[in-house]
Amino acid sequence: METKEVYMSKPWLKYYTEGVPHEVEVPDKSVPQLFDEMADKYSGKAALIFYGKKIKYGELKKLTDRFAAALADLGVAKGETVALYLLNCPQYVIAYIGALKVGAKITPISPVYTSKEVKHQLSDSETKTVICEEILYDNIEKAGVELDNIILSSIGDYLPALKRAFGKSALGKAYSGMQIPTLEQIQQAGLLLFKDLIKKSPDQKPDIAIDPKKDIAALPYTGGTTGLPKAAVLTHYNMVALMMQTLAFWPIFEEGREKIIAFLPFFHIYGQVVVMLNGLAQGSTIVLFTTPDIDAILTAMERYQASGFFGVPTLFEYLKEYEKTDRVNWQRLKLIACGADTLHQSTIEGWERRTNSKILEGYGMTETTAVSHSTPLDRPKTGSFGLPLPGVTAAIVDVDGTEFMPADEVGELILNGPNIMQEYWKRPESYQETFMEFDGKKWLRTGDLVRMDEEGYFHFFDRKRDLIKFKGYSVFARHVEEVLYNHPQVKAAGVVGVPDPKVGNIIKAFVVLQSEARGKVSEEEIMEFCRQNLAHYKIPGIVEFRGELPKTDVGKVSRRELREESEEI
Repeated sequence: METKEVYMSKPWLKYYTEGVPHEVEVPDKSVPQLFDEMADKYSGKAALIFYGKKIKYGELKKLTDRFAAALADLGVAKGETVALYLLNCPQYVIAYIGALKVGAKITPISPVYTSKEVKHQLSDSETKTVICEEILYDNIEKAGVELDNIILSSIGDYLPALKRAFGKSALGKAYSGMQIPTLEQIQQAGLLLFKDLIKKSPDQKPDIAIDPKKDIAALPYTGGTTGLPKAAVLTHYNMVALMMQTLAFWPIFEEGREKIIAFLPFFHIYGQVVVMLNGLAQGSTIVLFTTPDIDAILTAMERYQASGFFGVPTLFEYLKEYEKTDRVNWQRLKLIACGADTLHQSTIEGWERRTNSKILEGYGMTETTAVSHSTPLDRPKTGSFGLPLPGVTAAIVDVDGTEFMPADEVGELILNGPNIMQEYWKRPESYQETFMEFDGKKWLRTGDLVRMDEEGYFHFFDRKRDLIKFKGYSVFARHVEEVLYNHPQVKAAGVVGVPDPKVGNIIKAFVVLQSEARGKVSEEEIMEFCRQNLAHYKIPGIVEFRGELPKTDVGKVSRRELREESEEI
């Protein structure tokens, strides 16, 4: 069999959990249409629980209809961009579905963005209407972008009365230096209030026809290797396909019966699609958190008997040592899933020892509508992020070309499937480097270095941009980090290549030591540990201790920032 044909034969299918289909049928429906159908079916069931406040599906549907009517009344037309600059809260769900019902497309903005970053996204996405957390309004004002509508939302509007003051106090601490606009400022600036729009609008959504395959549902922004973030163009079809694919791959979930803990940020594609939209598409109850308060999350998991838990590696690394982790019977959960970054082996082993349960890894990108691979429920494999979802074809090609690589050899992962984005928004020049075409199909070049083993399981090595070239050798930053994490006194690590004219790149390790080891463990001791566990060309030439490392929005170490810092010196 030719190398290409090995991938086209999809060897992974034989290891699907029993009952998981090889392909999925993607209904010709929009995201809000799927939501409405589920809301009608489970109208009396809780859709959201927000710090004790319950909103039933029937009520949530009316709220989304009212918000859609309000947007239409404000002149928001089909095809316009609506930005959500919000924390996790009921308003996020209401605004998201409501904006889609009016035919708009959503661009989610990270609450931790600076005004400069906010300005870029608002301008680039051509946003004219923004729904903004009131405490974040400062950044909208400083961005100076001309907008038609600014709608302010308050966390307190959907908090139980006893928790409103506490909620505002907590946000004030988290966003110190940012002020909630006064009533006078609101009137002077012509700002609108979310709660007022909902109150005065009829629960009769506008009659807007949506073509799922053509109409854009979302413009989530993703950081490039260089330059400013760019948006992946995701249609309703892409998002509905992903929902069908993941729900098919996890047949353990029962429609209308699950409770899902939602603390992952909804502005990120992982929380937005895998948690929020998947939960709504299955009639689940979403237990919603504005901030990842670990104690409150653990308490809620047992109180509501949650059946699904979706996290990121840094969270599991923290929980495996946390004193209150044993409050939860982790073996009871149907699914404990990890995404957004690679789990270190030490985290996996520590978690299993502590909880006697398994974390199932997945893989995906903003460009794949969050997921392309996941670990089968009954056959996880150490070091693998699993198998392609139903309907996804994956292959490995030469890093610098289009030649297919044999099984067990590392190359760039390419993907084809109904969940793959259409293109980058307003970036036609990037098409050739982002996509390749063969057999009449369009394939996404992920930029990730991966291998497929003989059974069709995929294993992550590194981002192509994080591959370090030292004296002609290829060094995977992740491989060096894995060794560092095995050092008993290393709490966190990040590895990058620093340009050097003599060797290409010097390997530099940024290390955070456990608190009791600071000032006692030296840079040379870390290097010696690496000498004992790594080939000579993989040993860091520089070790720098830090109190903490820069993180991305979902908590993974930001090698990009570390690399930029090193190159500036």
